Amino acid sequence: MNRIAARFAACREQGRKALIPFITAGDPTAEITLALMHQLVASGADLIELGVPFSDPIADGPVIQRATERALAQGMSLRRLLALVSEFRAQDSDTPVVLMGYLNPIEVMGYGEFAAEAARAGVDGVLIVDVPPEEGHDLVAALKSQGLDLVYLLAPTSDAGRIERIGAIASGFVYYVSVKGVTGAGNLDLDAVADKLALIRSRIDLPVGVGFGIKDAETAAKVAGIADAVIVGSAIVGRIEALVERPDEIPAAVGDFVASLRQALDGAKS
Repeated sequence: MNRIAARFAACREQGRKALIPFITAGDPTAEITLALMHQLVASGADLIELGVPFSDPIADGPVIQRATERALAQGMSLRRLLALVSEFRAQDSDTPVVLMGYLNPIEVMGYGEFAAEAARAGVDGVLIVDVPPEEGHDLVAALKSQGLDLVYLLAPTSDAGRIERIGAIASGFVYYVSVKGVTGAGNLDLDAVADKLALIRSRIDLPVGVGFGIKDAETAAKVAGIADAVIVGSAIVGRIEALVERPDEIPAAVGDFVASLRQALDGAKS
């Protein structure tokens, strides 16, 4: 059992929902990212979703786009990110790390080399926003050969056929985008999300995480009542941005917010 499966199994056994915070690698510096990763774990994160900076982040809203720009300005690259994960693994061998990004940097490195280097660094799964299941055969093969999970996005517009196609190749968990639009956009319609999760679960036997649009502990608790995992990105990255001129304060401020999310999830009723 790999780290992602083990963590979801532990959550089920303990009767709690997984908390998955997102941060962008290199925002505002690689050193802060490493400190943040450890702080996220200390504050109650179950998995860490680490954004791979890319110059054309089509699925991301302005908050994460600005984080990407800050990271790229610091020279963050896919290879530097993998080195960062290796450094994280020197102190934490248990917390799953999932990379979220776009295909171009991986194509530049090469599928086989990327998969091997990611596995060597201690990455557990990869979510690539712009690779539909019909076009990712070579990439899927490279990732599977290294034991890496391939996490897929599902959206409000995903019909039963697409859910089944993704269910045939996804592993680790699936990520349900709870609102139409980019990250950080819109407000949640919990009834609509619950209906969609029922459809997904009828066709995919994997944990379902819900993200996009979760801005506070109250909303996180409501989502925890219907999902296996709660994924929070823009609300965290916005707190990083607010302190970008005082970076030493970022880990503690983000840690306090994530701890409030953890408390909300633990108090949620499903």
